[in-house]
Parts: sequence; structure tokens; C-alpha cells
Amino acid sequence: MADAAVSAPPAGAQETYSITLPVREYRPTHFRLDVDGKTAVITLNRPERKNPLTFHSYAELRDLFRALQFDEEVKTVVVTGAGGNFCSGGDVFEIIEPLLSRDMPGLLQFTRMTGELVKAMRACPQPIVAAIDGICVGAGAIVAMASDLRVGTAGAKVAFLFNRVGLAGCDMGACAILPRIIGQGRASELLYTGRVMSGEEAERWGFFNRLAAPEAVLEEAKTLADSLSAGPTFANAMTKRMLHMEWDMSVDQAIEAEALAQAVCMKTEDYRRAFEAFAAKQKPVFEGN
Repeated sequence: MADAAVSAPPAGAQETYSITLPVREYRPTHFRLDVDGKTAVITLNRPERKNPLTFHSYAELRDLFRALQFDEEVKTVVVTGAGGNFCSGGDVFEIIEPLLSRDMPGLLQFTRMTGELVKAMRACPQPIVAAIDGICVGAGAIVAMASDLRVGTAGAKVAFLFNRVGLAGCDMGACAILPRIIGQGRASELLYTGRVMSGEEAERWGFFNRLAAPEAVLEEAKTLADSLSAGPTFANAMTKRMLHMEWDMSVDQAIEAEALAQAVCMKTEDYRRAFEAFAAKQKPVFEGN
């Protein structure tokens, strides 16, 4: 079992967690982690307060996603919240209030730390599926946004409400990532107004990939994650990397990058397995290599 080595500078901004591999053996301090087969399920687990994030949970989530970059067993990740809500954002009394007494270097230390969580989520090769019900606001909406796929409910309430607490909408990559999911105009509306986007609207706008009943949303997300885990996972990781890298490329650069990526995938055993299964009129069984 892994050890969580914790240091505690003011407000925990530089706190780190030492997570040894395999990830399935890690026992988190600030959320729940369950690994079933090739899928890891991360559950934000403070249901009595709608699962807010704290300095500590930010840091531990960041370090878990960093560790997942090197884990060979976990092929997909599901992120969800306990008790019928996804996440209510940063904890008012454990984050927002303490930040009022910080100087500028201390504030920048915090905002960079929160951004590192999004960077870690985008850098880990495993596709991340968010299962979203109830409240999904502030930093919780960012975690959903930073996931690769989102399964939601009609009753979900999504809001990037930073301007409602006197802050800019440009938080943790929102101005870069959200427009690429739902479009510039729609993202601008949500980030300028901080208004709630209903679950049905989120699905219509493309933020949610699909809707499910509240009692089925987690299972639907896990089923989707399991289907990805059963696929050519090396190729899936390549797809995620290309989707991220090509934001900063011209079309010509993207075509060349994809040519290189696809040539690498053509040397995998999964590519050979797919051909042999097709020739034998069978369904391929991928192994991720």
C-alpha cells in the first residue's frame, strides 16, 4: 500500500502526496478511490457539503492524476460525487475565506496549484469520464470540463460562477477549454454571467455527451469507461494526446502529427489483432499493446 507523505506549508499550496504504483493500492485521504478491473472511480466524498474541494483535496487529486501517467493497470477513470451532487466548488470556509488574508505571491501560489490539477488531468493518458448529478459549480464545473467525456442528468446544475464572487471567468483553463467544447459564444455567456446551465441545456450544447437517470448516471459512466478499457487503449491514449496537442497546431502541422501518431499505432499488436480478427470474421480482443 502506498504512503501519503504530507508536508503542510501555509494553506497547503505546496502539499504533495507520494503515490506509489500501482494506483489501485493507494488509499486517498481526501476522496474515495475504487479500482474495478481497468477502471478507476474517483468519488468526491463530502456529501454533507455537496463535495467541495479543499487545499488538500486539490493537491491529492493533482498528484493522483500525475501518478496515473505511469500506471499500467488503469486504462480509464471515472470522476463522480457522493450523495447526489458532483461538486460545489472550492470550500467557502476552507479555501475562499483563508485566501482573503493572503498576499499576492501566496494567491498566485494557490491559483497555479489549482491549474496544475487540470494540467495533470489532461496529461494523464487515460480517458476520464465524469458522472454528474446535482450541483456541479465553480471548480467542480472545471473538473467536469477537464474530463474527456461527461455523462449527466437532466437535474444537474452546471455553473462557472467565478464572476459571482468577484472573480474573472478565466479560471483553471476555462477560457481555453470550454469554448472548444460548447463554442465561443456559449462559453462567453456562461463565463460572463456565471448563470446555471441545466442538464438538458448542457446536453443540447454538447457539454454533456449524454443524459442518464440520476440512479443510473454512475453506472452509465462506468459502462462507457469499461467499453473504452476494452478497446485499443494505447491508441486511445494517442487520441487523447493528439486532441490536446492539436489545439496549438496549424492544420498542416496537425495532419503531420497524426501521420506520425498513426504510424506508431500501426506497429502495435492491437492493430495486428484487429486485422486477424477481421480476416477470421471475429471480434478483436484488444490488450492495449
